[in-house]
Amino acid sequence: MPKYISAIAFILILILRFASPVQAATPRSTWLENEIYQYNHPFASQLPQELATKMQKMTVSPFAFYRGTAHIFYGDMQTLPNSGFLNSSTSAIWLEGDMHIQNLGGIRDSNDHNVFDTTDFDEGYLGPYVWDLRRMAVSILLVAKENGLSSSDAQDIVRNFLDAYLNKMSDFKGTNDELSYRLESSNTNGVVKDLIQKASDKSRSSLLSNYTQLNNSNNRVFQTNSELQVVSSSTYSNIAGAMSSYITSIASSKRYNNSYYTIKDIRLKLGSGTGSLGKYRYYLLIEGPSLAADDDRILEMKQEGSSAVAIAVPGLLPTSVYGNQEGARVTIATKAMLSNADPLLGYTTVSSIPFMLHEKSPYQVDFDYTLLTTKSKFMDAMGYAGKVVAKNHAISDQDYDAAIISVSVDKEVTDIVSGNKAAFKDEIVNFAVDYATQVKYDHTSFVDAYNQGVTLY
Repeated sequence: MPKYISAIAFILILILRFASPVQAATPRSTWLENEIYQYNHPFASQLPQELATKMQKMTVSPFAFYRGTAHIFYGDMQTLPNSGFLNSSTSAIWLEGDMHIQNLGGIRDSNDHNVFDTTDFDEGYLGPYVWDLRRMAVSILLVAKENGLSSSDAQDIVRNFLDAYLNKMSDFKGTNDELSYRLESSNTNGVVKDLIQKASDKSRSSLLSNYTQLNNSNNRVFQTNSELQVVSSSTYSNIAGAMSSYITSIASSKRYNNSYYTIKDIRLKLGSGTGSLGKYRYYLLIEGPSLAADDDRILEMKQEGSSAVAIAVPGLLPTSVYGNQEGARVTIATKAMLSNADPLLGYTTVSSIPFMLHEKSPYQVDFDYTLLTTKSKFMDAMGYAGKVVAKNHAISDQDYDAAIISVSVDKEVTDIVSGNKAAFKDEIVNFAVDYATQVKYDHTSFVDAYNQGVTLY
């Protein structure tokens, strides 16, 4: 009961606080160094080389830094002014949690539709719907700056993203259209259409050839290289022993025969992503639907921690929802916000560490933001991004599990913004402009600390 009381109290605080200008961006070097150290240090004993890679990646640009520091963003959400467009129903919805341009991509869903959608739910949690919009808006400004676009053009792109979000939420209100909504090559164009086409052109044989080989016995095994490292016999045994728990985590209606999940090989995967570097990530080669070597599947097994969103709203998602297992939290968030989610999606625990597992899809293509070289290309792509975020929010409400969210989020958001769209967009844009400036200050401070050899993990 206390958890629910604290959640209700938090929502009331959100509603009672009125929107006001974001506090001025300012250098905060010492604070920043401490925040980065405290967040990353717990992983320093397990994969220090991965943390070194993470720090190097974060020096590259303000956007790269932003990708690796969702924990900073949500620390700031605790103290920065909240939106004037919130009520109790819109203050605790499913969030993707780390909404930025490179967490979108081309994928194939479980019904074999090639679509443009969200590709990462590691930070999935409950919170105010505007936080996903704020985080994406800031990423748009940072990438636009990196791509050489003007500040005014970048702000227009954010407004287009927000228009697309609000319009799609309005379309969904009073219907069940969100349950079947998807962005395919038939209803997209430009960079996004090309991305979906690239996903459809990919093949399983290509993925297997990139990561695996046939050994002398004609059995498929992983290649071994700088990114795919052999694991110890004890690690191999512990992961194999956790497979039964993983299989059980999959709904019986989506579960295959046990032979499907037979492990053929395991590797530690290094160098993937930015924010997750430092956590264990394994690739598991499993048998798949037959004994043939050409239909094997690769599972990606990712160590999960608590959501960064929970830094700002601890306890808003009751642990009872996910059994206090962070891999289960990510699995539930993914199912809530994706239509036709991967049937291999599940979770398990290895040596007291929670993991989420899903297929390393042969058909996923990451979003290449360097292609957004003109205002028109960027506007077009972020219009589709707005529709994706609207879909995420709309299908994860009472349509998914009314015990978690009992309202129609598309109705609530549409109603609360109705008649005030211009003010709403101004509020998000003003926040994003100020916060993007803060990110640039933070990145400069981080690079200075990195170059001076400050201990950051």
